[in-house]
Amino acid sequence: MTDSLQYSALLQLIDERSAAFRSAVAAAPGLDAPVPSCPEWTLFDLVHHLGTGQRWWAAIVAAGPAEAPPAKDAAEPPRDLDTLLAWYDDSHELLLNTLREAGPERECWAWWSAGLSPANARGVARRRVHEVLVHTYDAQLAAGAVQPMPADVAIDGVAEFLDTCNSTPAAWPHEPATIHYHAAEGRSWLLTLDDTGAWPAPLPHDAAPPSASAAGTAEQLLLFVWGRLTLNDLTIQGDQQVFEQLIAWEPEE
Repeated sequence: MTDSLQYSALLQLIDERSAAFRSAVAAAPGLDAPVPSCPEWTLFDLVHHLGTGQRWWAAIVAAGPAEAPPAKDAAEPPRDLDTLLAWYDDSHELLLNTLREAGPERECWAWWSAGLSPANARGVARRRVHEVLVHTYDAQLAAGAVQPMPADVAIDGVAEFLDTCNSTPAAWPHEPATIHYHAAEGRSWLLTLDDTGAWPAPLPHDAAPPSASAAGTAEQLLLFVWGRLTLNDLTIQGDQQVFEQLIAWEPEE
C-alpha cells in the first residue's frame, strides 16, 4: 500500500469534508440543481447517494468480517432541504461513530479486498474521505462555487485510488505497460500493468521510461482518475491508448 494518512487524520478529514459538502448543498440554488460532473443527477440525488453510502459502510464496519455486505437501506430520504441535511448529518455521524468504535484494524467486507487497500476500518475510512472529497467538488460545481482541494488530501486521494481501484491480481488483457503519474506538488506514482495484474507503487528514482505518463496538479490527477476531468485536461506523454484501455478495463477476479 502506498503512503496513507493516520487513522485519526482520516476521521477528521471525513468530518471536515462532510462539512464542506453540507455547505455546498446549502448554498446551491435548489435540490433540483443539475450536477454537471454526474450526468442525469440532481443535487438531491447526490446527497441521497453520499448519505446512503455513509450508512451502508457504517453497517459494513459494524458487521465485521463477512463474505457479503449487508443490504443497503432502500428508504428514500426527505426532499426538503433542512430535513435532508439533518438526514445527511445523521448518516455522517453514524459512520464516524462506527469507525471510532471499531478502531483501524477491525476487519470487514470490502469490494477491494484482492488489491492493496486493506479490508478493514482503515481502508473504509480512507475510501470515504475521498468519496466525500470528490462529491464535495460535485456539489460545489452544482452550486457554482468550486473551492480548491487541500493539496495533501488530493495527493493521498490519487494514491488511494490507485491502491483501491487500480490494484488487482486480474491479468491485464493488453500488452504489458507502465504508467507514471506526476503531481506538480512533487509526488509521483508508478502503475504496472501485466499478466500478474495491476500494481501501483511510489515512483522510484531509477524508473524506466513509461508507456505513458500524466502530469498535473494533485487535484487535477484526482479528478481525472475519478472521471471528472479528461486526458485533455492533463499533460500526457507516450501512448495515450494505454490510458484509454485502463479506463475501459473491467477486470474479473
